[in-house]
Amino acid sequence: MDIPENVRTVLGALEAAGHEAWCVGGCVRDALRDGGQRPEDWDVASSALPEETMAVFGSRAEPTGLKHGTVTVKTEGGPVEITTYRIDGAYRDHRRPESVSFTRSIGEDLARRDFTVNAMAWNLRGELRDPFGGREDLRRRILRCVGDPDRRFEEDALRILRGLRFSAALGLSAEPGTAEAIRRNREGLGDIAPERIQSEFFKLLSGTWAAEVLREYPEVFGVFWPELLPMVGFGQRNRHHCYDVWEHTLHALAAVPEDLTLRCTMLLHDVGKPASFTLDEHGVGHFYGHPAASRRLADEMLRRLRCKTDFRETVVRLVEWHDKNIPRTDKAIRRALRILGEQDLRRLILVKRADNLGQAPEYWDRQKELDKAEEILERLLAEDACFSLKQLAVKGGDLLALGFSGPAVGEALNGLLGKVVDGALPNRREALLAYLQNEPLAEGAAKDGRE
Repeated sequence: MDIPENVRTVLGALEAAGHEAWCVGGCVRDALRDGGQRPEDWDVASSALPEETMAVFGSRAEPTGLKHGTVTVKTEGGPVEITTYRIDGAYRDHRRPESVSFTRSIGEDLARRDFTVNAMAWNLRGELRDPFGGREDLRRRILRCVGDPDRRFEEDALRILRGLRFSAALGLSAEPGTAEAIRRNREGLGDIAPERIQSEFFKLLSGTWAAEVLREYPEVFGVFWPELLPMVGFGQRNRHHCYDVWEHTLHALAAVPEDLTLRCTMLLHDVGKPASFTLDEHGVGHFYGHPAASRRLADEMLRRLRCKTDFRETVVRLVEWHDKNIPRTDKAIRRALRILGEQDLRRLILVKRADNLGQAPEYWDRQKELDKAEEILERLLAEDACFSLKQLAVKGGDLLALGFSGPAVGEALNGLLGKVVDGALPNRREALLAYLQNEPLAEGAAKDGRE
């Protein structure tokens, strides 16, 4: 394992002072994965008590979590966290131990950890400490709790999502005892803060194997997002669909890149379908109005997890637009650009592609229509087509010079933009100003504020 030089220096300084020191947890797991992966974060565990660590590193050491034995050391290669070997006390809130006690044994420290793949340690001499078979579990892609899985999840219910996040990111499958305990203890997630749920769940959604994990454990995610559960097994009764709503959703989710905005959009794009279902006289299923219903539910669900406003608004906008037909014409693409902007229109095309790929294969030829839309988009962007006020050839100052004032300035600019986007006016300053001076748009604006 290739330990960075600054971390090696920290380990060496602790050992030189007579203490044990090991790299532990995720950095060891990632470095031992097939093909190897350079870890982003390196955590160190030591037999040194916090005050002993402070003494070793002096002014470079900062007490960042003394209650749990953590000291952060500043190095040229970045900060390194050093935590004293510890044993956790009782857990009362399904999240954190009420107390910790320090120990001089790395074995006791590893025994308190969540999963075997995270309960390994590596030292300067290349010695691996792996008392629970984490390396073999990693090789066999198995997720296994350290010790009794029920106890691990009762201690900290967030470990349920954390484990499933590792499954989604690393392609691990929970061994039967761990899988049963995940399901058995899932209600404990109700005691976890929404922000913590969001952090683990969104990392899970971004994982390569997210769809497989969602398929395996829908009842777990239903604890905090119960709106997902009606989708499971809900038949669509429509020739366009060869899957039920949940399976369609998972196939569509797997068809977009590992990007959180896109993955979240695909998970929620049809969440309103079960409540929108109707059956016609021929026994064909329809979901009229489901994009609006999905948008409303998605907004509520994302608010519940305390998501950032801009992220939430982007996802619900894409959910609302996912089923809208955008004609493959310059005017329609310019209109979509005006409303969505380039980034979200590109996202919407990916969403529509994935939605289509989650349908019956005989309807996949719709991808050709999306190819046409993308070609038009690329051409319009290459031509520097105007679709925003920033690109408009006249600005607010031009309108003020003509005598516009107040809200009339914005209204007139937006009116001009609409005509440029629709192709009714060229985006040339002289043409736009002439229109303002001679057409009804100027007269209507004058009533609202032009002197």
